Amino acid sequence: MVSFKTLFATLAAVIGANAAAGSLQQVSGGFGANPNNVGFYYYKPSKVAAKPALIVAIHYCTGSAQAYFSGTQYATLADTYGYIVIYPDSPRSGKCFDVNTPQTLSHNGGGDSQGIASMITYAISTWGVDSGRVFVTGTSSGAMMTNVMAGSYPNLFQAASAYSGVPFGCFAGSSDWNSACANGQTSKTPQQWGDLVRAAYPGYSGPRPRMMLWHGTADTTLYYANFQQEINEWTNVLGQSTTATTTTQNDPQSGYTHTTYGCVVQAYSASGVGHTVPVHESIDLQWFGITSGGPSCVTTGGTTPTTTTGIGGTTTTPKTTTTAAGGGGTQVQYGQCGGSLTVAAD
Repeated sequence: MVSFKTLFATLAAVIGANAAAGSLQQVSGGFGANPNNVGFYYYKPSKVAAKPALIVAIHYCTGSAQAYFSGTQYATLADTYGYIVIYPDSPRSGKCFDVNTPQTLSHNGGGDSQGIASMITYAISTWGVDSGRVFVTGTSSGAMMTNVMAGSYPNLFQAASAYSGVPFGCFAGSSDWNSACANGQTSKTPQQWGDLVRAAYPGYSGPRPRMMLWHGTADTTLYYANFQQEINEWTNVLGQSTTATTTTQNDPQSGYTHTTYGCVVQAYSASGVGHTVPVHESIDLQWFGITSGGPSCVTTGGTTPTTTTGIGGTTTTPKTTTTAAGGGGTQVQYGQCGGSLTVAAD
């Protein structure tokens, strides 16, 4: 078996050409409630757009803010598009995020989610971030935390993109590891999942973030069955049918199947891909409306309301084979939550 030392050396070599022009910075305190002392790291390009967008990019177990900064293209693309990136850093020895406690699974209840929410409100008030252009994404534990943030703080986000995670509330319990959920054995109706999300912020009736989901069929860390449970949850929350509106094979690349549910829930199933699906940053930027080319419900430079009604029927679009947005080259696939660290090429 290849050692982690060797794998991280390989990772460093792969990402070296993708380094951002600047470096990661830290806010050490004084930014608001942060009961679990989640680390606050960020990247601001040298030329920040007026009223910039904000992406919150959340790392995987065993990872760090620095690793996710170096191992993804969000900061590099920020140099071009002028947005700001926040990279929360888990305070725990295993570097997983709190996705299970009642505190983190409730609005202003405490936990890691409140610390991250404070980072966002700080960015809005201090850096002039456009409060209508805040987005969240993450991988594995970070994808689980993406689901948590979208559920506990829907008022802060316009869209989310979760890579190989589980539904909001699936890990709920006294332990930070939930084998039943991880193994894909936790199944609820869409209504039950939706009720969990709505209970996180009682009385909230405002818009909720659009959701994009990614999962590999060969995932043996957070099993593939969680993908459908996430679809069930967010289609219910966003008022959509669980029957796909469109299905596109080989999109955005060979072996991937892209399904849409209305417009506000998008899902990518990656055949034969394990834990985790490589990050597709350019597709995320389109989904967030930072760049053009996204779905009809996305306005470049802004968003449209996300509380829409369901769309019935299924339309199967012609097969297409395209490369992932963002071009070719090598993408990084991370080990988390017991998974193995590999480097995968498109």
